[in-house]
Amino acid sequence: MSLHNVRLEVMQLLEKKIDTFVDQFLIPIETIWQPTDFLPNSQDENFFEEVRELREIAKDLPYDFWVTLVGDTITEEALPTYESWLMDVEGVDQIEANGWSKWVRNWTSEENRHGDLLNKYLYLSGRVNMREIEITTQHLIADGFDIGTGRDPYKNFVYTSFQELATYVSHNRVAQLAKKYGDNKLSKICKMIAGDEMRHHMAYSEFVNQIFKVDPSEMMLAFQYMMKQKIVMPAQFLRESGEKISSAFESFSDSAQRIGVYTASDYVDIMQKLIDKWEIDKINGLTSEAEKARDYLMKLPARMAKISERLVIPAESQIFKWVEPAKL
Repeated sequence: MSLHNVRLEVMQLLEKKIDTFVDQFLIPIETIWQPTDFLPNSQDENFFEEVRELREIAKDLPYDFWVTLVGDTITEEALPTYESWLMDVEGVDQIEANGWSKWVRNWTSEENRHGDLLNKYLYLSGRVNMREIEITTQHLIADGFDIGTGRDPYKNFVYTSFQELATYVSHNRVAQLAKKYGDNKLSKICKMIAGDEMRHHMAYSEFVNQIFKVDPSEMMLAFQYMMKQKIVMPAQFLRESGEKISSAFESFSDSAQRIGVYTASDYVDIMQKLIDKWEIDKINGLTSEAEKARDYLMKLPARMAKISERLVIPAESQIFKWVEPAKL
């Protein structure tokens, strides 16, 4: 059988467990939290007082924090790109509405709440230029992205396993910083979002784990491929109004590294966590090519750690149109 046909066969095999995956890793719509649970209620007579309190507390948050929070929000709001990409993966059929399309839609419905909640918080805070943020979000969706996976489900599930854990780290660190600066409301918001991201990471990493059981050599080669080319962030094409594609991403990444929200060492740590989670060193029945791929993967975190130690992050923040220092 061709690689294409084998992958389709494996996806069809896993599809039989979709309902189990949905029940295990996603939460029913009627019981999961919603954005308004964590924000001032506009129907409440105390609404304006609560908004004033939110805005007062937000004044104490530093510049790089705001840049990172805005970048995280824009990344979450580019959800249409991520759903359309996953809907085109081999084995996902939105025409016949198979089990995999059910998964993607239900996953999307949970993820959609994140951008909605963060956007509303930013709007109420009064500390950012919402129009500039909206322009960047529209650019990011219009520009799309290329995560290097093609339509290959194996590569896509490696990417989502990695990316969901990276997003958990980012939101969880923002939650810790917000608490440190006295914004308990924002801390709780980011902690709830982080919890969703961890569940989603557990789901996608379980998909990979299941594939390793039935097609270990090809899954190993797909894992190696993604680690060799490196995991690009969903917001890799980030740009502000009037700028070129990707012009803002590096500076946003620098801000996140300066305040310790997401760093090069976190990237290496996530790589090691995936190697450990999938017990790469214990997988049997590999082809000689896949054995070499395994050897490469086992040594990679140590190599990457040495490289990450040499990275130099600029001490000064770039001034973004999203966040104007004079308004802080």
